Amino acid sequence: MQVLLGIIFHSIGGFSSGSFYMPYKKVRGWAWESYWIIGGFFSWLIVPPLAAYLTVPGFVDIISNAAPTVKAVTYTMGLIWGIGGLTYGLGVRYLGMSLGNSITLGFCSAFGALVPSIYYNFYPVAGKTSFTDMLHSTGGQMVLLGVVVCLVGIAFSGKAGMLKEKDFATGHEDKDKDFSLVKGLIIAIISGILSSFFNFGIEAGKPMAEEAVAQGFNPLFQNNVTYIVILWGGLTINFLWCMYLNFKNKTFGDYTNSQTPITKNIMFSALAGTMWFLQFFFYGMGESKLGNGASSWILHMATIILTANFWGFYLKEWTGVSKKTFNTFLIGIGLILASIVIVGIGNSL
Repeated sequence: MQVLLGIIFHSIGGFSSGSFYMPYKKVRGWAWESYWIIGGFFSWLIVPPLAAYLTVPGFVDIISNAAPTVKAVTYTMGLIWGIGGLTYGLGVRYLGMSLGNSITLGFCSAFGALVPSIYYNFYPVAGKTSFTDMLHSTGGQMVLLGVVVCLVGIAFSGKAGMLKEKDFATGHEDKDKDFSLVKGLIIAIISGILSSFFNFGIEAGKPMAEEAVAQGFNPLFQNNVTYIVILWGGLTINFLWCMYLNFKNKTFGDYTNSQTPITKNIMFSALAGTMWFLQFFFYGMGESKLGNGASSWILHMATIILTANFWGFYLKEWTGVSKKTFNTFLIGIGLILASIVIVGIGNSL
């Protein structure tokens, strides 16, 4: 039952994350940096403490009393993750919802599943599985096989992207003008690797989550304390970059431009930002049931990939490509999803 609840919570979080970019598409007359940071204020600054207040009212004292090194490492992981989140938007722009999410989150899945175990190899903690432990156990070997299958799936997705670029080069010049495989792949790889550090941030901030449980708060919501510190790091990077772009592109006027639907733009940005945070909220609930191992992380990523591909089909990103291109893409998605199953089996052994 605990496993089933974990899967349900991860699925809800994954759906929210895979859909969060859609409200941004309703914003009119604003530059990317303007609506991105408005959404960011909600997802990284406003909603996290609100969620913590409703579920772990003593979060302020827990954070205040936590060891400085715990807070520093957790915040630093948030800074690194913030760069990944920042480049994620560009990856989707150049590759589209389907391909951008599949490649970025595929890398994120693989690295996110491995980073904690590699960390415990260098800094052993009782009860935690190290990379060496994984190599010498049947379950661990299954998890590593799943990661390899995931990377093969990403390769197929990349191949589909190359074929798509070729298809659009002749006869579809008006289709998906932003599509750029080289730019998109470079950005997606960087974003995928750096985004995986969110998983590392959860591990680094675990003492704060454990303290929440020790004080009698519901274990289901223990990570809501940790998220606040991780997301401060994410906000720092995104705020600095968006302010730089506002200055460089002279787009500070967006926020007061009466020629644009200001109220609607803020509401859609707020909705997008809130949906982005909900992925963490439900990830934390799922993680409390399944543990923060490889299965939790990859299951969460798989749901996002599925949802993003649903929206990709809805937006007709693959309309006009050849049958070979589309089939190659389906094989890639199939392998990425198969890797989820393999990792899940490995984690249960």
